[in-house]
Amino acid sequence: MKIRPSNALSVAMVGIAVSLGSAVSGSAAAADPNIAPRLDGIIGDHAVLQRGQPVVLRGQSLPGRPVTVRLAGRTSTVKADRDGRFELRLKPLSAGGPYDLTVTGSDGVTTIHDLLIGDVFLCSGQSNMELAVNSAQDLIPDAHPPLDDQLRLVTIAKATSETPLARFAAKPQWAAADPDTVPGFSAACFYMVQALRRSERVPIGAIHASWGGSRISAWMSDTALRSAGMAREADLLAVHAKDAVAAERGASTIWEEWWRGGTGDAKGREPWQPDVVLDWKPVPKIGNFENWGVPALADYNGMVWYQRVVTLTAAQARGAATLAIGIVDDADRTWFNGIGVGGNSNAGRPRTYTLPAGALKAGPNVITVNDDDVYAYGGMTGPADTMTLTLADGSVVPIGDGWRYAIAKRVPGNAPRSPWDDINGAGTLYNGMIAPLGPTALAGIAWYQGESDTGLPGYETRLATMTRAWRQQFGRPTIPLAIAQLANYGTPPIAPGESGWANVREAQRVMAQRDGHAGVAVTIDLGDPLDIHPGEKHAVGQRLARVIRPLAYAGREPVGPGIAWASRTPDGGVTLRFAGVTGALHARASAQAIGFELCGADAGSCRYASAVARGDRVTLAPDGKPVVRVRYAWADSPVVNLADEAQLPVGPFEIPLS
Repeated sequence: MKIRPSNALSVAMVGIAVSLGSAVSGSAAAADPNIAPRLDGIIGDHAVLQRGQPVVLRGQSLPGRPVTVRLAGRTSTVKADRDGRFELRLKPLSAGGPYDLTVTGSDGVTTIHDLLIGDVFLCSGQSNMELAVNSAQDLIPDAHPPLDDQLRLVTIAKATSETPLARFAAKPQWAAADPDTVPGFSAACFYMVQALRRSERVPIGAIHASWGGSRISAWMSDTALRSAGMAREADLLAVHAKDAVAAERGASTIWEEWWRGGTGDAKGREPWQPDVVLDWKPVPKIGNFENWGVPALADYNGMVWYQRVVTLTAAQARGAATLAIGIVDDADRTWFNGIGVGGNSNAGRPRTYTLPAGALKAGPNVITVNDDDVYAYGGMTGPADTMTLTLADGSVVPIGDGWRYAIAKRVPGNAPRSPWDDINGAGTLYNGMIAPLGPTALAGIAWYQGESDTGLPGYETRLATMTRAWRQQFGRPTIPLAIAQLANYGTPPIAPGESGWANVREAQRVMAQRDGHAGVAVTIDLGDPLDIHPGEKHAVGQRLARVIRPLAYAGREPVGPGIAWASRTPDGGVTLRFAGVTGALHARASAQAIGFELCGADAGSCRYASAVARGDRVTLAPDGKPVVRVRYAWADSPVVNLADEAQLPVGPFEIPLS
């Protein structure tokens, strides 16, 4: 990101800082800047520090020597420990700046320039948070704002780690918001902080740390994982750092248990067994299977089995080997002679797996790959000339042809991923992108994620434990959380049914309700049935700002209608009352509110209801059938029309009747 100097920092000083090549963001007064005190975390030139909270600084200096920090008239001194690590605190500051921060040790002085004191927000999630301004509504005026030196932006580089990192590999670079820096920044995040900057009139800093396609488990700390019932995954991640082969087998065991539980396949007769009988057909070519000309795969999202036989001599089979199967879109799980050897869900990463001594045998050896295509294109895409089996003696056996395939059974839910998987693992993104932030003080957090967790039970628990752990790291148990609820996506329903996306939305709503310091920005009217990445992020950001304002600033701006309670009417119908209604509820373009369902106790018992809105209430007419619960907007892409006079929609929900 381009750094724009403020009036307090001359262009000449920027040139000096760059020429020094300091290990920290900022220039050093010492002759050798690489031995000056170094700060961890995100504090660098042009950063924003949280007002009203202690400023916690961690870093590295000479072991056992004093380190002194000065900022805005505050001074603190501490002695570095035997490893050279230091941590100190400055008393809270009021909004203002710009200031310079100096870190003085016996080895030199590091100066951080152009700091502002204001409110800092962290934005995180998957692709709908990552989607940049220039990929959303880039023609609206707000997408091209003039320079606002009081609004600062920083994006955390994508990184994964199997253990929590103490610092970033390269210091993230802050920049003022302007037409050069805004287009590549997260749209939902930018439009949220842009709205907050306009209403609160204090310096605002936005930290963006997202990765498209990521599951929430990848953003959870070890503590959060264990609290959410994922101790097995956390333990396996620790094993992987010491014995990757053993860990891969453990991950395969978890995957295999999931498969058998969903299909009922007997142990020893699963599709990855070398002698299994499936409806095998020859693979026309290595590449996306949508382009094979096979009608059943032309628009297919699901699992496909691949298999190839490699015949080896006794000499070739001696020792370890390396299996390279190229790129698999989206996720693979791979076996060699029926033994799990690896798996990954990064659709752009070539797969390379270690085969330990004893894995190969003289004669036929069977490679089996499960490709889990979850979105858009799928298949083993190679390239074919990169697909090889490298033997212990260094000889290479090409395996880019001769494959066969079979369409897999449909299995409910999502397949488990390896705990060390880049974006769908357990703690990998937390360790690489959140842990290095250290104790950064925050005014609030915005979270837009959940698409990749559809079909995985327990999202509410995972979101709650992740939030609790983040708040603990950032030093305040009441940090406000604004959740962007999943937007509508997929084929609109013509009959009531079950919905994985609706389950995630309900988990988001319930978690926020129970948390007490969280809220949901409803986006059910801002999606696109044909695009999982809808461009309407301006309204998403503004709704996130609406949610976070009363939590962070004790404001009273309405955040939208939310279900408050449900009760039976004397005639057997249902009355629903909504809180947070501006004016009254109105059904758009209809006399009736649509999208409501009356449900019995059993699955499949839901049916659409006739509904009328009056004031802050909706009445559902009886239909003569048992009713124990009510659902609204319960579909991946529901058709709904109920909103209040602030044009804020009623969000999806399910509520029981007593």
